[in-house]
Amino acid sequence: MNLHPDYLLNEVNEPSDIKDMSLDELKQLATEMRQLVLERDAKIGGHVGPNLGVMELTIAFHYVFDSPHDKVIWDVSHQSYAHKMLTGRKLGFLDPDHYEDITGFTSPEESAHDFFEIGHTSTSIALAVGMAQARDLMKPQSHNNVMAVIGDGSLSGGLAFEGLNNAAKLNSNLIILVNDNQMSIDENQGGLYKGLKELRDTNGESPNNIFKFMGLDYKYVADGNDLQTMIDTFKEIKDIDHPIVLHVNTLKGKGYEPAVEEKMKYHWRTPFDLKTGEDKVKVSGESYSDTVLAELDKQIAADKPVVAINAGIPGVFDLGKFKAKHPDRYYDVGIAEQDSITTAVAMAQAGARPVVFQNSTFLQRAYDQLIHDMALNDAPVVMIVRGGSISESSATHQGTFDISMISDLPNIEYLAPTNVEEMISMLRWAINQTDEPVVIRQPEKPLLHGTPTQDDYSTIKYDIAHRGSEVAIMAVGDFWELGERVRKELQDKLNIDATLINPKSVTGIDSDVLHHLAENHDVVVTLEDGVLSGGFGETIARYYGPKGMKVLNFGAPREFADNVPTEVLYEWYHLTPKQIVDDIEQVIHSL
Repeated sequence: MNLHPDYLLNEVNEPSDIKDMSLDELKQLATEMRQLVLERDAKIGGHVGPNLGVMELTIAFHYVFDSPHDKVIWDVSHQSYAHKMLTGRKLGFLDPDHYEDITGFTSPEESAHDFFEIGHTSTSIALAVGMAQARDLMKPQSHNNVMAVIGDGSLSGGLAFEGLNNAAKLNSNLIILVNDNQMSIDENQGGLYKGLKELRDTNGESPNNIFKFMGLDYKYVADGNDLQTMIDTFKEIKDIDHPIVLHVNTLKGKGYEPAVEEKMKYHWRTPFDLKTGEDKVKVSGESYSDTVLAELDKQIAADKPVVAINAGIPGVFDLGKFKAKHPDRYYDVGIAEQDSITTAVAMAQAGARPVVFQNSTFLQRAYDQLIHDMALNDAPVVMIVRGGSISESSATHQGTFDISMISDLPNIEYLAPTNVEEMISMLRWAINQTDEPVVIRQPEKPLLHGTPTQDDYSTIKYDIAHRGSEVAIMAVGDFWELGERVRKELQDKLNIDATLINPKSVTGIDSDVLHHLAENHDVVVTLEDGVLSGGFGETIARYYGPKGMKVLNFGAPREFADNVPTEVLYEWYHLTPKQIVDDIEQVIHSL
């Protein structure tokens, strides 16, 4: 049901519908759209502050320009909610029954006004340059504008600088709008943002201007939340015949005081109470992140030169607590995963003990550094990876690729704990050894307790938690409980007393255990919370390739899931205990 049938937005089906509106009507639209962002995010979660801050510049763009003839590319595209409302997707904000119909990011499948599926940072300028170059090559007489909207921290990524560098070579239309809201996910980091502040403080007149230095035209807008100013500015630069940077000062969270006061908290929110700002889902009790930070405290107290490094996502790991206790040992490089890895390599080689905190879906941006810097140099970096799981997230934020991405690389040990005690045991060993890079996959499922069966992981010894016969189940990390449920289902349905194994590592194998399994087992089953292609299961299957053992691998196929509920994905991927046992039964009957 449309909760706001009286809203002016109901009259907008395409951007052209706002072109005859008065300034007061456009301002009314901005107010309505802010309310809709808040209502939708409060209900299902989403980016709050970033979208509240860009209402005026979005409305002004569609008032002045002619989308999709004129093209706007949203960096990360987490600021595209208003754009979606004006381009035929308003029902996804007006009607709670349709909230899930649209994604939180741009999607060409949704609309002709979106040109790329984007969810990661710093890509917009390079994409815009490519579109402008293709336009100039294929339709040199075309007069369509191409605009990249970058900001909210995304300007710190290396690809943004590469894009700026190549944008300066264009001799045709290109608009790069830098949305400067003085924030990233957390506070901005680095000299770039000092330079932006200097430009803000001088109304864009400071000679210390990185954009002009790179050969780009430049214009500053002091109040990007003033609708008339943005309309006038866009009219002035529309159809410009050369690249220009439009530096726009906006207020992140504008229109909702809690989002203004707590910008980091409201960058992205799980469902919350709109009146109080309180989370609707309370998380209490101990967490894996808390125990990791407690162990780092112990290591520092023992005079270990431990430092913590992250790339602009301290909240994911509760690193604010570490920063408060150890400010001289905390490094936030901003949204620059490549820099975080290479910096850690150098620190490790110099004798420090860097612990790098990465999100699985963002780590892929640093793949070259994992290979060329960390693995090739065999640097004893310690890395904690979160978000490595099959999830209901957008296709842009899938965390299923880290196992196959890292396990292919030489010199790196990738450990997968099943419980908190095992994780701390692994972390303690990783910090105190200096032989190789060690990555630890932090579990995402509810916290489990257990007893580590080794404290030195230089040689992996599989933990045989239950000895049986016929079928051996190898359950990796977060899928440990799934392995236990499959073992029980096998017992109940087929009267098979299966062996249950905790492999502990997705890179190191225990060939002794694998060899002896063949003595009284016919089938080995692997369960991993990630993509199967290049994953742990394939490693085990490769080991048994020349032998008679049957191997069944369970995990995610090589695809991008997109906002599909986890329980549905588990059904699709045959990851329920019943389905797994049914598949095992078919293999056993074929022997």
